[in-house]
Amino acid sequence: MSQTSELPTPKRIGSDGMHYFFGYYNKSNWDRTGRYILAHQVPWADHKIEPHLVARVGYFDSESNDFNVLGETSAWNWQMGAQLQWLDHQPGRKIIYNARAHRSDHRYPGFGSIIRDVESGDEHRLPLPIYVVAPNSQWALSVNYRRLWITHQTIGYPEVCGAEDLRLHPADDGIYRMEIESGSYELVVSYQALRDFHPRNSMDKAIHWVSHIEVSPSSSRILFLHRWTERVADETCFLHRLITANPDGSDLRLLECSDHPLPQLASDFDPASVGTFAYEKSEYQISHPLWKDDQHVIVWGPHAEEIHYHLYQDRPEGVVEVIGRDILTENGHMSFSPQNPRWMISDTYPDPESSIRDLFLFDTRGDVRIPLGGFYTSPDLGKENRCDLHPRWKRDGSQVCIDSIHDGERRLYTIDVSKITQGYGP
Repeated sequence: MSQTSELPTPKRIGSDGMHYFFGYYNKSNWDRTGRYILAHQVPWADHKIEPHLVARVGYFDSESNDFNVLGETSAWNWQMGAQLQWLDHQPGRKIIYNARAHRSDHRYPGFGSIIRDVESGDEHRLPLPIYVVAPNSQWALSVNYRRLWITHQTIGYPEVCGAEDLRLHPADDGIYRMEIESGSYELVVSYQALRDFHPRNSMDKAIHWVSHIEVSPSSSRILFLHRWTERVADETCFLHRLITANPDGSDLRLLECSDHPLPQLASDFDPASVGTFAYEKSEYQISHPLWKDDQHVIVWGPHAEEIHYHLYQDRPEGVVEVIGRDILTENGHMSFSPQNPRWMISDTYPDPESSIRDLFLFDTRGDVRIPLGGFYTSPDLGKENRCDLHPRWKRDGSQVCIDSIHDGERRLYTIDVSKITQGYGP
């Protein structure tokens, strides 16, 4: 089949006057049946994130196009929402999301997570906020969202009582593993341990954090980005490493490090002179890692002095493969079809001239990029309140869902890609 000249038509979800978004690209917002689509509901297209702002969480019924509210939370941001996700392997239909908590005896006072039974409405509260739930729905990984608010505000949560002073690399904070049933938790990777793992001179005066935590399909390995900087106000000063580990924190493996000189640390450098998306377009950026399968990780980042979509084997000195050389030349949010990993969906950040974000399929077998559309975003939106497309697959691989603001409202859109993927054969 040749590349189609007609772009598929995006279908807007919902028809009321509210605004909707899901958040990140790393999980499907469709349930197992393909009928229900998770989303956050807010009354604004754009608003500075503040501790008191409430978002409703719920789902669209794709048969009626109605939104069903299941709960609400003030622990959310524009990029990742409240980490809303289905608990696929729990009995019945359950969701989990982050929320404020009024307990002072938890590891991160003020934050926790909620499991909601969609049918009964029953609620079960957990003592830690979640970052990602393992595919087997038995455990989740958690981080300090206050720390993220200081180090990488785009994906953090603001604190009611203001920001706290943070130690650079504490031994009693990092990535926690929490059991879904019991709520018991333990620290599996500390910031001190990361600081001591293949240390770099640039770490000496830097504050450390982790982001982009993902769990392999069989729930047997985790990956994350270890980041550090001396200047949190300027994301071009962030330094990055891609690391994998066992779920208990053992067998750490360093897959990539992009440590490099930082002239931006000069005292006369003005962070305000850096463009909104300069960080995402940096030649040293490591971002958006995702498991392709239990043995391979795809990521946008540098390797061997070139920056591409790279596919890593999760083993020491594993083979690193370039995906889409000279075709995929920009950072984006990529993931593989859950039914046929031949197909990868991804997007771009806004073009600096047109403010258009491109959405496309990539045929990894034929090295063919197939456009799905261009979506305008207002250049007035900044880092924290931007609206990335964040494409997500339907479980059967027939559709993708995006967040977009091209019509002036934050909305979810679905796009049928089945004619394209089926037309190329198995």
